Amino acid sequence: MKLDEKKTIISWSLYDWANSAFATTVMAGFFPLFFHQYFNAGPVEVDKVVSNWRLGLANSVAGVTVAIMAPILGAVADQGSSKKKFLIFFAFLGVVMTVGLSLVARGHWVMAFWLYVFAVIGFSGGNIFYDSLITIVASEKKLDVVSAWGYSLGYLGGGVLLAFNVWMSLKPETFGLASQEQAVKVSFVTVGVWWAIFSVPIFLFVKEPPRPRAKSCLKMVSAGMQQLKQTFGRVRRCRTIFLFLLAYWLYIDGVDTIVRMAVSFGDLLKVDFKVLITSLLIVQFVGFPAAIGFGYLGQKIGARRGIFLGIAAYLFVTIWGALIKKDTDFYVLAVIIGLVQGGVQSLSRSFFARLIPVEQAAEFFGFYNMLGKFAVVLGPVLMGGCGLLLRAVGLDDETALRASIISIALMFIAGGALLYLVDENKGKEEARYLAEKT
Repeated sequence: MKLDEKKTIISWSLYDWANSAFATTVMAGFFPLFFHQYFNAGPVEVDKVVSNWRLGLANSVAGVTVAIMAPILGAVADQGSSKKKFLIFFAFLGVVMTVGLSLVARGHWVMAFWLYVFAVIGFSGGNIFYDSLITIVASEKKLDVVSAWGYSLGYLGGGVLLAFNVWMSLKPETFGLASQEQAVKVSFVTVGVWWAIFSVPIFLFVKEPPRPRAKSCLKMVSAGMQQLKQTFGRVRRCRTIFLFLLAYWLYIDGVDTIVRMAVSFGDLLKVDFKVLITSLLIVQFVGFPAAIGFGYLGQKIGARRGIFLGIAAYLFVTIWGALIKKDTDFYVLAVIIGLVQGGVQSLSRSFFARLIPVEQAAEFFGFYNMLGKFAVVLGPVLMGGCGLLLRAVGLDDETALRASIISIALMFIAGGALLYLVDENKGKEEARYLAEKT
């Protein structure tokens, strides 16, 4: 398959449009609130702390599962032309589990818990193979722009469906629905259908180059495990890849923490629900053109410099976030985050793609995604621990909460410092060396 063909680039990018509906409507939007208000409802009211703990546990179980599987799956996929097969499997898993959430009855939090866990595994597992396919779609010259198009379409697609689902939940009678609860359940179905339909182009039009020799499944697993062991050694010995992965883990931890804690943070500060949802929509629709702009910016000034720009913006967000006074300040923060979030993510993906051998893309992106899944562990713990410590020394709850968000700045500072040490040219030399040795 030829690189940089418009049809394959669009087909590849549309998968981001497809699965981002899950990230916005389910993960960031409806599920956290519905989990507490509906799935945890019962004869005895469940404490919010317990409900939040259950939700956090669900995210952790899914994240750790994918993190453990990611490098193994990537290594196995590189043994044959099977990246798309794995992508189809995980997308199917995510779609079925998401639709399944619509069937869970009130108070059945355990079933909702496990359906959500497997849906997140489908979403995150599929991204390993979706990311790795970029190396057979785009040339090195086009990596930044193509990666940015994927993220930008993801923001737009996720935002469009979220806006529709918010409208449906606020005005259920307009759609012939009996209640807001029924509207939210229908929203889960719309996410599954959206995800399934817009996944079709990547399955049909992105072709993997065939391997010289086909291997049986058992042999692929055996060879993949051996390859995984070798890759651990390569990552450890390759200073550039190792430094970038460590830097990425730190600063993307800060990004993911802000993404996942923003609604909770606003809720604790008693920000109006409509303001929070509107802010989430702002991030999506600002993120669409901004991600494209960051792609071209990365092409002009370099991906690493573009990432530095995004890190600087996030440092500002963490400091200002601690000082906000009005509900509408969330709108301003949403605009800033929308401007840089997709850019940091897309340029990180394209920058990493330059540092690795193309033939081992799934394997190395397995490590990349593994760190991405572990990334959401340290930041929330740091933020929560800081808040508890500050409250223990005598600060009131609101002041401790506001001050705790500044602790996330440490993630951006440390990640940026390590990224400064990454030499892209040296990384390309290491990638060529690795390709020649295997």
